[in-house]
Parts: sequence; C-alpha cells; structure tokens
Amino acid sequence: MAVPALEPQPTLVTTYLEMTNPREFAPSFVPRGDVRIEKMETADVDFYLFMYRAVGEKWCWRDRLVVPREQIHEILAGSHTHVYVLYVDGTPAGYVELMNHGSNVEIAYFGLREQFFGRGLGKHLLSYGIDEAWKLGANKVWLHTCNLDGPHALANYQKRGFKVVDQVVEPMPEIYH
Repeated sequence: MAVPALEPQPTLVTTYLEMTNPREFAPSFVPRGDVRIEKMETADVDFYLFMYRAVGEKWCWRDRLVVPREQIHEILAGSHTHVYVLYVDGTPAGYVELMNHGSNVEIAYFGLREQFFGRGLGKHLLSYGIDEAWKLGANKVWLHTCNLDGPHALANYQKRGFKVVDQVVEPMPEIYH
C-alpha cells in the first residue's frame, strides 16, 4: 500500500530591513498630473479601515482587522502615529503609516490600491514616507515585509536604501489561511 505524500506546509518568510543614516536614502519621486500626499490629521477609523482593506486585502493584511475600533482610534490619535494618504486625481490611491518607537521610526504599513500599480507611485509614496520618517528625528528607519506582500516590495525597499538585517521563516500563521 502506497503512503500518500505529505504536502509541504506553507511558510511565512518575514524580512526585516533598516536604514540607519539619511545618506543611505535613494529617493525616487515621480509626481505627475494631480498627485499629492496629505497627512491624515483626524483619527477617522472608517476611512483608515477603508484604506487598510483597499490596500492590504490582496496581500492578506489581517492585523488591524482583529483590533477593536476603539484601539485603532487610540493608535491613530496618538502622537506616535503618522498616516499619509496618496491621492491621484482626487482619489485615495494608497497610504504610508509611520510609527515612532523612541528614536526609531517604523514604516508600519505602506501600499497602493491595485488600480494604481505600475505607475511609479509606490516608489514615490515610499520615498515620501522615508523622508517624513527622517524629519521626525529618527536614528533608524525600519520596516518588515513578507512573502505575502507584492512581488516588487522587497526590491523597492532595497532600491530606496534599506538593508536586510534579519529574516524569519515560520509556519504560516492561522490568521493568513
């Protein structure tokens, strides 16, 4: 009797990157037409969750969807959180969220809505976020990405000047199934 082959278990590969000096930053701004970035000044949970879902659903973002709305409001209203929204012709196209951790700034969330892919807007928005992180007085700007993110994410981070500092491989957490 043949033993059925075991299917390989899916894994999550998380890559941690950092930039420790603003001179490492290689920006790529490509504004054209009506492209602007605005800071989200109001802790608008509904708009934030709209953007989170619109950007992250394709990439299995789940973290903020399991957080109570009141906690999301506290996060957004806190002085350590900075959310910048990219608009193209008046339409919200993506966002970058920065979080202060003492003297370090994390790019906590970053991405575009799918209909805005392929126009260079990702490198533009990421460059804006990195620039803002340094303006916040960071000693280090860091982020993480994983194998669930877009196929160009890691390359974009590295082209902007981030260096890989760690990689963790683990079984795929249940939240992503």
